[in-house]
Amino acid sequence: MPNLREFANAATLVSAATQHVVRRLKADLAAQDRVTLVVSGGRSPVPLFQALAKQSLAWERVTVTLADERWVAPDHADSNEALVRSHLLKHRAAEAAFVPFWTGTATPEAAVPVVAAALAELPHPFSLVLLGMGEDGHMASLFPGAETLVEGLTSEASVVAVRPPQAPHRRLSLSLHALLDSREILLMISGTEKRRILEKALDEGSVETCPIRAILRQTVVPVSVFWAP
Repeated sequence: MPNLREFANAATLVSAATQHVVRRLKADLAAQDRVTLVVSGGRSPVPLFQALAKQSLAWERVTVTLADERWVAPDHADSNEALVRSHLLKHRAAEAAFVPFWTGTATPEAAVPVVAAALAELPHPFSLVLLGMGEDGHMASLFPGAETLVEGLTSEASVVAVRPPQAPHRRLSLSLHALLDSREILLMISGTEKRRILEKALDEGSVETCPIRAILRQTVVPVSVFWAP
């Protein structure tokens, strides 16, 4: 079972999450030359990114990459790369390296081998994977109902191209195999609806209908869930 931590509000959650991520990175940096931090996009992690960017650690030895990316150019408003560059790779964290997913190819399918090769060059296991959870139970871009969901959940490939059944934009996503190639996973969620979805995900049911179950049910990688109203 994941370790669930509840916070009174978003501010205390962000403060605790910042300390959690920094502790993990500093511990790994003390033991190895370089480390990898995997982050997700969306609005929810922005305050965490802004707080992390000001933290004192050896950012020049940290590589940041993505859990998934919408197949849009980096200057698009929906780009996760743009979000990370705007809010995380600033201040002290400007010294971190960044490995994007966007390659400029017409489709994410065409980018799979290029991105997979880039990810293979990073330090493994990842120090930490930061995830969110959609209202349909998806994580990264592994959506229920997507044609390539089973591939994303079962393949040993690191990345998979995804065409979400309802969400906008084609995507490129880390596979479950890649997400679990990490020392730990931090799942950040907020609000009563996300809490309801989390509790449903912890109940019996198929991974295919609620992909976050694949993260919550596994016992190899420690999972911390941070929740605030």
